[in-house]
Amino acid sequence: MRIRATVAVVSGALALSALTGAAAQAAPGPDRERIQLPTAESVFGKQATAKSKGFKAAAVPKVSKVTVNGGKDIVLGTTKAKTFSVSVTASHASNIGDAFVYFWHGSTYEKTDGILIPNEEYASCKASSATTSTCKMTYTVDPQWELINDLAGSWNVAVGVLSADDSGFAWIEKHSKTRVQRYSKLVVNATPEPIKKGKTLTVNGTLSRANWDTGKYAGYTQQSVKLQFKKKGAASYTTLKTVKSGSKGALKTTVKAASDGYWRWSFAGTSTTPAINSTADFVDVK
Repeated sequence: MRIRATVAVVSGALALSALTGAAAQAAPGPDRERIQLPTAESVFGKQATAKSKGFKAAAVPKVSKVTVNGGKDIVLGTTKAKTFSVSVTASHASNIGDAFVYFWHGSTYEKTDGILIPNEEYASCKASSATTSTCKMTYTVDPQWELINDLAGSWNVAVGVLSADDSGFAWIEKHSKTRVQRYSKLVVNATPEPIKKGKTLTVNGTLSRANWDTGKYAGYTQQSVKLQFKKKGAASYTTLKTVKSGSKGALKTTVKAASDGYWRWSFAGTSTTPAINSTADFVDVK
């Protein structure tokens, strides 16, 4: 019988805990211990143990595609848990019996400081042909309990698949990458409204993002943010200037009012924080 469990250290102060179901576990602090990662044997059981030596390369299933969260970054705020899915397409002469995907964070596999495993004990596999199947799993992450700021950014995607006849398995510890990001917010306020043509318009704003350490939102400082304008009746925005976010993520600049239109801030995003556009602020120019 296959075992679907792994062991991880959730903090320097907590003891080792066996985890079943999805869990993102972090081991923060200088006293962190190494997280124990899943192995083919722990996931696929005796099938992996018996076939770990001596089976032919032809018996190894071929992984052709892995899709995480529909190809989108995994973005979380401060309170709401997020559930997303992962699909694995693989093939083997006997077809595919099971699959397992987990995510690990760290500079190297040996220095993993975060891990995410699926909700389900077994993947749901659907055959598209006599030799190929797509297997799906879901994951749930709660930022209040399972994330710290150090875990934002790139995560490695590890993939395992087992043939339908148990004759072989594939276990890829570093198949691809995905990103787990801190939700961003961006606001704009243009004053005064209305304004006379040719007068100085002041455009303020704030760029902030989720702080998983405190459970609150905090200003994202020293980031390049574009000020954009769309004339009334126009189809698209034009970038007028770029401003660096200051203390507490504050944004401020001035422009000359020329015509009625919409003002917004636009942030391109970073590896840890997604891109975002503020809602538009319409200004009537007299």
